[in-house]
Amino acid sequence: MPTCPGLSPNCSWEGSHNASGSAELELPPLSYYSIPLLAAITVACSVLFTVGVVGNVMTILVVSRYRDMRTTTNLYLCSMAVSDLFIFVCMPLDLYRMWRYRPWRFGNALCKLFQFVSESCTYSTILCITALSVERYLAICFPLRAKALVTKRRVRALILLLWTVSLLSAGPVFLMVGVEQDSMPLTNPTFEMNESGWPLEAVDTRECRMTQYAVESGLMEAMVWLSSVFFFMPVFCLTVLYGLIGRRLWLRHRETTINSRVAYRDKSNRQTIKMLVVVVLAFVLCWLPFHVGRYLQFRSLDAPSPLLSLLSEYCSLVSVVLFYLSAAINPILYNTMSWKYRSAAARLFGVSESHPQRGRTASTVKGEGWTESTVSF
Repeated sequence: MPTCPGLSPNCSWEGSHNASGSAELELPPLSYYSIPLLAAITVACSVLFTVGVVGNVMTILVVSRYRDMRTTTNLYLCSMAVSDLFIFVCMPLDLYRMWRYRPWRFGNALCKLFQFVSESCTYSTILCITALSVERYLAICFPLRAKALVTKRRVRALILLLWTVSLLSAGPVFLMVGVEQDSMPLTNPTFEMNESGWPLEAVDTRECRMTQYAVESGLMEAMVWLSSVFFFMPVFCLTVLYGLIGRRLWLRHRETTINSRVAYRDKSNRQTIKMLVVVVLAFVLCWLPFHVGRYLQFRSLDAPSPLLSLLSEYCSLVSVVLFYLSAAINPILYNTMSWKYRSAAARLFGVSESHPQRGRTASTVKGEGWTESTVSF
């Protein structure tokens, strides 16, 4: 979860007090950002919440309700919609922590759980995108082999495996984050004190944040490396795969002996690949600022710098909006780029289908290496 107050140890108020240890210290702020900025982010996230929840629920209903939409490709997209919905479930707690990062009033278990859910769902999304791209590569470049290998049962089993890997990979989050509080009593005669000598406004300093154990043990650094691997390695694989797919389609397009059935198949493949490339690019653009901010954060830990800390905090803030944008944008892309998705969505809402069927389903083409996943969204 890319919010600075929770995951950045350099955002702790305990680390920003006067190092001279003077008796008169400032009270910790309730939030790190200005009220207008927080209000703008809250409005943006609320819009994304509405669009994302409606769009992803519609994707799940479209795939589960209509048999012709239950292709192997769409099973991956449905899994991604489920992970995006779980991400939006965590949004209210994330916004609360941005507005009032202390005191955290929801307990240690919920602090760990909602960040674990966000981390595991992110891993699941990128793994599903990668697996879907591998399937597209097989279906286009090795259609006969794909016809034998790619089945709905195997895809469902693979999706279950990917979710298991994601949950296990995010497991260290339970040790990495937790509720901690400052242990520095403040003395200032202008504030009303309680029996322990703390100002009443600053008594409850509980925060849902990166634990000191995670920083000192190296667990935080290990998780940064793990999340980077989950991002950059799939991006590299996707670049190679789509490069090979594009090359294969281009060479086939130049062939003059291609028959009408293969030409129709390639046209459908090009449309599907075009949509998937846009989905991948959207994911990369939405997540790149998060990894840049995390890199800046660790640079600021190795060599403390007010500028690096400031850049890290605001980069993390931008990452929050992009994080939820990545969870909301896929249904918009499906609706924009896929006539079949629009047609199924129209049926879902009881609107008559106005667009004629553009071609046959995969089951009507036999013996040409056609897989049922070739025609999808």
